[in-house]
Order: sequence, then C-alpha cells, then structure tokens
Amino acid sequence: MGEIFSRIEHSRTADEVVEQIEGLILEGVLRVGDRLPGERELARQFEVSRPILRDALKRLESRGLLITRPGGGTHVADVIGQVFARPVLELISMHRKAAADYLEYRREVEGIAAEYAARRATADDLALLDGIVDRMQAAHQAGDFGKEAAIDVEFHNAVGECAHNIVLLHTLRSCYRLLSDGVFHNRLLIFDLPGAREALLSQHLAIQDAIGRRDPAAARQAATEHISYVERAMIDAERNCDWQRVSRLRLRQRTGVG
Repeated sequence: MGEIFSRIEHSRTADEVVEQIEGLILEGVLRVGDRLPGERELARQFEVSRPILRDALKRLESRGLLITRPGGGTHVADVIGQVFARPVLELISMHRKAAADYLEYRREVEGIAAEYAARRATADDLALLDGIVDRMQAAHQAGDFGKEAAIDVEFHNAVGECAHNIVLLHTLRSCYRLLSDGVFHNRLLIFDLPGAREALLSQHLAIQDAIGRRDPAAARQAATEHISYVERAMIDAERNCDWQRVSRLRLRQRTGVG
C-alpha cells in the first residue's frame, strides 16, 4: 500500500485521525480487509504521537470500522458484508426470482454508474481501469475461467469507483459481494456457453471505451446491454444444464452408461 495518509495539519488530535480514516473508508480508498501500516509508520505519516494514534484506532475499532487481529495487524472491517444479513443471503441463493431481480437491479444501477464514470473519471481512474482490462484480456487468452470471472467483478467495482458517488459505490460493492461470496452458484455456467466468453470480454471493452471517450450515453448503453446479455445467458445456461441432466439420466436408464 502506498502512502495514502496525510499529515494532520492543525491541532493534531485523535479526532482528525479518525476523520481521515473514516473518509478513506467511505470513499473506497481503504477497502474491506486492507491492512493499515504498522503503528510506527502510521504515526509517521500522520505526524502525530503514538498515543494519539492509538486513541484514534481504538475509537474506529469500537465502532466496527477496524479490526485488530492478534499478530496480524489492523485491518478494515467487513463493513460491506453487513448490508445483506446472512438469512437474506441464503434466501437470495435459493430462489430463482431473487437472482432475476438482482440482475434487473444491476442493469439499471450499473447503467447510472457507467454514465457517471464517463462524466467524472479522472486520469488515475482510467489508468486503474485500463490495468484491470489488461489483466482480464490476459486471463481470457490463457483460458483461465476462474480468474477471468474474478477480474469481471473487479472491473465492475472499478467502474463504480470511477462514478465518484459514495452511496452508489457501497451499494454496488454490496451487490458484487454476492458474486465473490458465491451466492449465485450458477454464474460460472455462462462461461461454458459457446461464444459467451468472447461476448463478455467485448462488452467490458465497450464499457471501458465509452468511459475513456467521456461518452455518458454510450457508457450507460454499453453497461445496460451487458447486463441484459448476462440475464439471457443465465437463462440459457440453466436450460443447457437442465438438458444435460435429463440427457444423462436417459442414457443411464436405457444403457446403464453415464
């Protein structure tokens, strides 16, 4: 992690340290699981005494924003996962309508995020997005489906960051958390459909291109078309899977093979 903390300019109190760390979490600079520098280094970056720093970290930990692991340092707590309670996650994973509603919601919200990103992304945002796309293309060329799917989630998170809207950012992160936690178990089935991996990559490139060209309308359209494709592909993948299951049972019943 680079030096993202800045010196406390005025009274150098724990309040100002707390406020700065809060802001970094809220803006998505510090993410769930990120480890803060050690106490000595953190005090140096803030230019505050270690007692002041300890006071600030203790306050943040008591509020559930930071967590200290014995021998493992101080980390950003799992603030995103709390948006959906565990019982709700289990219901979403078990009901088909919930998956459909999830994609319907994402289609609209990601369209807004991509539009905002095209209006607001900085040069640094675009550089980060370019790097993610480069890795996505490398995983695609290598045929690494699992890695490609993981970078897919990272890409959409980055677009949300480029939108520079705090509420939108954390709402989207809570949505993508459902993917990274494997709530939608059939998501990877899409990658088995003929031409799907190529289509998905092309769609991500179209979103990136529109954001890079500062074209809000094209960015929104590319994002909504992408999720519409995912909706159709999920249905096709489920049907394919069901066909294969039935065919295998027929073969087994009639020939004893399979």
